[in-house]
Amino acid sequence: MDRTRITVEAKLLELASNHRWTWHAPTAELLASLPGAAADRHPVATVAGLEDGDWKSLLPDDALLDRIDAEHDELTALLESKPERPEIAYVSAEFGISELVPQYSGGLGILAGDHLKASSDLNLPLVGVGLFYREGFFHQEIQGVKQTERYERCDPELLGFVDTGAMVAVDVGKESVEAKVWKLAVGRVDLYALDTDVATNSADARAITDRLYSGDEEHRIQQELILGIGGLRALRAVGLDPAVVHLNEGHAGFLLLEKIQTELAAGADFDRAVELTKDGSVFTTHTPVPAGIDRFEPPLVETYLGQWAETNDVPLETLFELATSPDDEGEPKPFNMAVFCLNLTGAANGVSQLHGEVSRRLFASVPAGASIGAVTNGVHARTWVDPELAEVFTATLGDGWEAGDPDAWSRVRDLDDQVIKRLRTAGRQRLIDLIGRSGIDGTNLDPDALTIGFARRFATYKRADLLLTEPARLAKLLADDSRPIQFVFAGKAHPADKPGKQLMSKIVAFSRSAESNGRFVFIPDYEMGIARAMYAGCDVWLNNPIRPREASGTSGEKAALNGGLQCSILDGWWDEMYDGDNGWAIATSSSDSPAVRDKFEAASIYRLLEKEILPLFYSGAGRPTERWLDKVKHNWITLGPKVTATRMVADYRDQLYGPAMERVRVARSGSGGSR
Repeated sequence: MDRTRITVEAKLLELASNHRWTWHAPTAELLASLPGAAADRHPVATVAGLEDGDWKSLLPDDALLDRIDAEHDELTALLESKPERPEIAYVSAEFGISELVPQYSGGLGILAGDHLKASSDLNLPLVGVGLFYREGFFHQEIQGVKQTERYERCDPELLGFVDTGAMVAVDVGKESVEAKVWKLAVGRVDLYALDTDVATNSADARAITDRLYSGDEEHRIQQELILGIGGLRALRAVGLDPAVVHLNEGHAGFLLLEKIQTELAAGADFDRAVELTKDGSVFTTHTPVPAGIDRFEPPLVETYLGQWAETNDVPLETLFELATSPDDEGEPKPFNMAVFCLNLTGAANGVSQLHGEVSRRLFASVPAGASIGAVTNGVHARTWVDPELAEVFTATLGDGWEAGDPDAWSRVRDLDDQVIKRLRTAGRQRLIDLIGRSGIDGTNLDPDALTIGFARRFATYKRADLLLTEPARLAKLLADDSRPIQFVFAGKAHPADKPGKQLMSKIVAFSRSAESNGRFVFIPDYEMGIARAMYAGCDVWLNNPIRPREASGTSGEKAALNGGLQCSILDGWWDEMYDGDNGWAIATSSSDSPAVRDKFEAASIYRLLEKEILPLFYSGAGRPTERWLDKVKHNWITLGPKVTATRMVADYRDQLYGPAMERVRVARSGSGGSR
């Protein structure tokens, strides 16, 4: 077997470049054992940084080389089984693959990353399409009690992206903007990302893909033109033409214009082009509130879509008719991206059953609004479950647990209580260690104490400060040494969200107060690595949004897979999966007064903590107690089969992708299609 430096390095680069290591523990452990490896360094950068002295120690190590060969052979066999050509394009403005690939901001991107990983597991013929942001999303720093933002330049090649050599051009206003097409391997699924930081572009054009969600409305529409129109062109430039496109939120909506243009060029009239576009398109909406929808003012749309309308001989007014909601304020009304997507796709869904209901009401004035369905979000089990717990699951439950097999999860009762206790304590200790490394002073944390987590975007409707409505009651809980309780908070506020930043400052200020007793902590710069530590280290996951404004809330699903119990408002996924015994439901108020509502719902949380959660956790010897573990096991049995991304992607395959492919097949088989 050839074990020269060149061949070994090539194998390591393939293993590091394919982000299967983000959920395949043996590959991750192998890459982490290399000289220069670090938690904050991408494995590709580690391999690229190996020096002559490193290779002199690596090449004689037959055991290591055997591991490299074995992992590379396994990856090669996996890739040989992938579909020859993808039939589905999943298009999203962000993808959360790893904290080492900072191309995501929060839940939407994490969901997109999990969608790709589960598609790889299912060997679904799917490809991802996104943007490459040269400065990614911001790093959060706390100065005093206030959030500040810091950006870092990203080198795509040191993050595992490969230059496809393809370039595409998109008219953005009066400029033809070129975009480079990068490819990132995620198991058996490829993600293509467009990057306008190209030397031939103007300075303004090069800055289109500079940062994620950082600009004004004009910057946003420019990015969305590159993502949508450029995204489909990028796929064709690399030789792909998927029959079905899945738009993950309205950010990707301009792709529909490119599909219409393709049909017009093939000879269809506009109405027929619209119907053919609908046949092969599906749309997922993630917002339950009007404020979360992208809307562009008419002058801006005229500037950026006027050229498309002229080129395709389509009146601009026609495009506005497809994107106008009677419910939007203003005259003329704004260009509503969600309405545009609903009118030009053949199927649409919300991301939980409750969110589907909310979406049908939200878009009741849109003809397609009444038919919005629902596919409840799930999470990629291997990515989010603590690796040691995953090994225990596999040994006792079999391999089916990660795919949500009910039979596998039914064997949870066979898990050894002492093993679970050990893992829970170890998870709390690792979380405490992470907090210590974050430079947070004055903590009073205990690896045997009840630990409650709250981590999400600091949007006001998520009410991160709800517990602070009764500060004296909170301080009393935190001062109790007989039944210690500790809270760990994390999350970022959007740079332009002043109310969200103020909310976060309240949390930071309380964490530094004497009343916190060192048991109420805020971890800065929340990202996927911190999230995994919190899911493995928290006994209870707190979620208290204003109902029904949480579309799904998948952080709780990740905590549940790790053995964390929900204490949540019945919103999003929890509304449909709570059975009365697999966690706790926070009571909600029907009052129209925000103050009355918040007071009532905060009081409900305190009642649960004082009367149910703390007594159960401290009801006997050892932490957690046997009664607590019984509830954890019931949590796993009831939720394990439901919260995985494998179940979610299978639902998309069966409920949306399959029917869309059939519509396309019928349209192309001679029933009047233009192709």
